[in-house]
Amino acid sequence: MKKWLLILALAGSLWAEEGVKQVAFDLTTGDIETFEKKVLQGIAYHKSYYEGKLEKLEVAVVIHGKAYKFFVKDLKHSPFNKDQKLLAVHDELAKRIAALAHTYEVEFLMCEATMKKLGIDKSNVYDFVKLTPNSTIGLIDKQNDHYAYIPIQ
Repeated sequence: MKKWLLILALAGSLWAEEGVKQVAFDLTTGDIETFEKKVLQGIAYHKSYYEGKLEKLEVAVVIHGKAYKFFVKDLKHSPFNKDQKLLAVHDELAKRIAALAHTYEVEFLMCEATMKKLGIDKSNVYDFVKLTPNSTIGLIDKQNDHYAYIPIQ
């Protein structure tokens, strides 16, 4: 009897994973239009698509390259303080990124190594952003957890 319960429990856990898709976006772009289209609009669209199929999409975004600037709270005290285009849309982007993190349960992982090189303090990064030692480790971990890999350059 115990063997059958164990078999049913294992089968149930395997079945529970069906209908769950996982994707890790490798975010390096600093282009606002690309960020808006591929991250802000794209992730919401993809999440809705899978929900419509009664499936779940788990999303992780690994931040590095020129993408740091989208996740800084106070641009004036950052290396991006002269980016006039970003300064003009920063508050709106901040709200939309937070909505992805909280409403859509998107996991954001930032490369800590280059963050330090750029002089970005953790206190100046959105609270929902987690740090990974470097982007390669973050991507390796996600891919070994069976996340599909999609670059956003």
